Amino acid sequence: MSSFPSNGVLPTDPVRTAVRFPLRLSLRLQTDFGPLDATTENVSASGLLFTTSEPLEPNSRIEFTMAMPAAIIGSATDIAVQCTGRIVRHQQLGAEYHTAAVIDEYVFKA
Repeated sequence: MSSFPSNGVLPTDPVRTAVRFPLRLSLRLQTDFGPLDATTENVSASGLLFTTSEPLEPNSRIEFTMAMPAAIIGSATDIAVQCTGRIVRHQQLGAEYHTAAVIDEYVFKA
């Protein structure tokens, strides 16, 4: 079985190899500087893009819990996923910071 994508084009950014789901979920991030509210733009098994009102520095650590909608994951109920990750980059657009993070570890919570 080939590991090439069906369109024949290999991804050029290794951080962006997983399928992204356009989900707008509210998050409460735990950072080295305290809690920070965020809203996801998209989520994958390996990372997420979210917006915040404050910048987060690349390589800084974050922790958060997401309530994944049942319809997205094929479950009868929403599933809580506790995640630990790190910031990859951010860009200021107006008053918001669009921030990309890699998920290093996750655990499904009952």
